[in-house]
Amino acid sequence: MIKIHNLLKQYNDLLVFNGLNLDIEKGSVVTVIGPSGSGKSTLLRCINGLESFQRGYVSVDDQILYGIHEQDYRREQEERALKNIRRRVGMVFQQFNLFPHMTVLQNIIEAPVYVLGMNQAEAETQALSLLRKVNLEGKVQSYPNQLSGGEQQRVAIARALAMSPVAMLFDEPTSSLDPEMIDDVLLVIKDLVSEGMTTVIVTHEMSFARDVSTQVVFMDKGEITEQGSPQDVFSYPKNDRTRTFLSRFMR
Repeated sequence: MIKIHNLLKQYNDLLVFNGLNLDIEKGSVVTVIGPSGSGKSTLLRCINGLESFQRGYVSVDDQILYGIHEQDYRREQEERALKNIRRRVGMVFQQFNLFPHMTVLQNIIEAPVYVLGMNQAEAETQALSLLRKVNLEGKVQSYPNQLSGGEQQRVAIARALAMSPVAMLFDEPTSSLDPEMIDDVLLVIKDLVSEGMTTVIVTHEMSFARDVSTQVVFMDKGEITEQGSPQDVFSYPKNDRTRTFLSRFMR
């Protein structure tokens, strides 16, 4: 479903990726782990078109984003592909990015109504169903500042799901939460992946990654240095850097 081919990304003189490749199959759950600054979040932002890149391409189904220096790059085509990918791929960030002046319900129905053209009654019915899914049906008329961090993150998940995405990207979804709120958010994500949603998760929650993944990707300094099943990566890592990193988390 998602293919990253020969990705080259740099900021001025800082090289982030130099020929990165990754295939993500439909229905798979890929967790991306590794030290801070290794390019994990940038990879998600390239998939969703929030970051441009210089070489290679990213494809989601039949939609392709080319590097801006590729021969096949065309601005108009790129803008159409970008719009289609953002409609198809939901993204949940470290910070919740909810509209503070809107209620929970308004936050969720905004994009389906104004981007997808869904009528308001249908959007509200869908929103209520999604709020039940994330165990927040009692917070319909609350504003973000009246919610805990964990509740805001679950609203952000519901808002992303309201666009009926074919895949979901989670960028360290629990990193801004107090410890007691983390489990509630992880439980929602576990339920989501159990339904077969194609999912890519950047996380520092190693036990969670081991439990939910079909594939684990370890990144270091902008490279994928190891990937495989959770059992292979967590129990029998081949790369010294992976072993050193995991030794800090897995006791």
